Amino acid sequence: MSRMVLTSGCLSAGVLLAAVLWTRRRRPVRRLRDLRRAPAGPPRIRPETPAGTSGQPRRRLRPDAIRLVAVFVGVSVVVVVGGWAGLLGGPVAMVLLDRTLRRIESPAVRERRRREAEDLPLAADLLASAMRAGAPVDRSVLAVADALDGPLGERLARVGRLLRLGADPAEAWASLGPVPGAERLTAAALRSAASGAALAGALTRLADDLRADRATAAEAAARRAGVLIVLPLGLCFLPAFILAGLVPVIVAVLGDVL
Repeated sequence: MSRMVLTSGCLSAGVLLAAVLWTRRRRPVRRLRDLRRAPAGPPRIRPETPAGTSGQPRRRLRPDAIRLVAVFVGVSVVVVVGGWAGLLGGPVAMVLLDRTLRRIESPAVRERRRREAEDLPLAADLLASAMRAGAPVDRSVLAVADALDGPLGERLARVGRLLRLGADPAEAWASLGPVPGAERLTAAALRSAASGAALAGALTRLADDLRADRATAAEAAARRAGVLIVLPLGLCFLPAFILAGLVPVIVAVLGDVL
C-alpha cells in the first residue's frame, strides 16, 4: 500500500512539474519583419559592466521537463517492482520514455508545419509572378517573404538574404528543407540556377500540383474518417441491440423452461 501511495505521489508530482515547466518554456520571439520595420533611432547606450564581470548576459538554466518526467517514472518503477528487477527496469524505462517523448511532435511544431504547407502554393505563385515581372531571384524571394505572414515568410527571407549575399544556391534553398512539399520547389530552383532555365513556369506548375495534392489528401482524410467512425458506432449499437433485443427473449425463454 505504501509503495502505491509513493508511486502515485511521484507520478503526480512529475506531471505537475512537467506542466509548469512546459508553460514556462514558451517565450515571445520577435519576428524578423518587426525588427526590419522598427523605427530607426539613436543607438541605445548600454550601462557599463562592473569590473570583474563579463559583458555577456547570463543564461537562465531551464530544467528539461521530459527528462524530469522520465526520472520520476524510473524511480516509480524501482519503488513498485523492487529488488534487482526494479533496479534494472527503472533505468531502462527512464531511457525508453525519454526517447519516446522526444519523438512526439509538439502542437506548436505541427501548427507551424501546417501553416507552411498551406502557404507554399501561394508562395510559388507569387514567386512566378515576380519573376515574370523581371525581378531577379533574390529580390523576388525577399518580396514574397515580405508579402507572406507566417513561418514560411521567415524561411523565404532567410533564403533571399543568403542569395543576395552570394551564397551557394543549394545552401540558400536548404532553409526550406523542413517545409512539406518544398523539396520540389528547391529542386526546380537548383535546376534553374545550374542551367539558366526559366523558373516561373516550373513554379506555376508546382503550385497547381501542390493544390491538387492538398485536395487529394483532404478527400482521403474524409474517406478515412467515414471508415473510422464505424468503430464507435458499432461499440454503441451492439451492446444496445443485445440488451434491448436478445436479453428479454433469453429471459422469457428461460422463464418458460424453468
